Amino acid sequence: MIPFKDDNPASIFPFITIAIIVLNTIVLLLQITSPYGQQKIAFSYGAIPDLLLTLKVYQPIHPILTVFTSMFMHGGILHLGGNMLYLWIFGNNIEDRLGHFRFLIFYIVCGVIAAYSHALEEPASQTPMIGASGAVAGILGAYLLLFPHAKIHTLVFLGFFVNVIRLPALLVIGFWIVIQFVNGIISKGFAGQGGVAWFAHIGGFIAGFLLIKLFLYSKKDS
Repeated sequence: MIPFKDDNPASIFPFITIAIIVLNTIVLLLQITSPYGQQKIAFSYGAIPDLLLTLKVYQPIHPILTVFTSMFMHGGILHLGGNMLYLWIFGNNIEDRLGHFRFLIFYIVCGVIAAYSHALEEPASQTPMIGASGAVAGILGAYLLLFPHAKIHTLVFLGFFVNVIRLPALLVIGFWIVIQFVNGIISKGFAGQGGVAWFAHIGGFIAGFLLIKLFLYSKKDS
């Protein structure tokens, strides 16, 4: 299943959502065109679990700062496209509910929790983690809690046939998080060998699901 839009209009223009998409795109272009090569950039500014936990400084910047730089880096166009598609579909409604500034803070907090979820799962890993997946997963968690019955236009592949079906967010996002858990469990047998940081997705999703009401509550009190 590949979602591509929802039937859940927002009342404000999603400045922050669009700004994040633009910034991620610019960073990828800089990675691709850099004379240093994408691998060296990933090891310099990606979040390396071992360094995040030991705070040893072997990169150009402090390991804690790589939690933030890694959120805006991607491994390629498909990696970027998938993350930004989900952010575009679901981010505007969360930004609508939280407001621009709180949405930005919420996004970053989910990304930070996602990074440390991965680091705690693979504490000795020297493989850098890059991508907005963890922060975007937080947006999905928030959306699932706030709009479980919103209809999502989804491409469903049945052999050689492709159908567009309107499915509730509960089913679309629920299917997504189940896949993350299943792959996360399977990946435990290949810890430290790179690949997808499944537990960053899981950690970010849980953070978004649990924290969204706190952010909404603080908005009411301000």
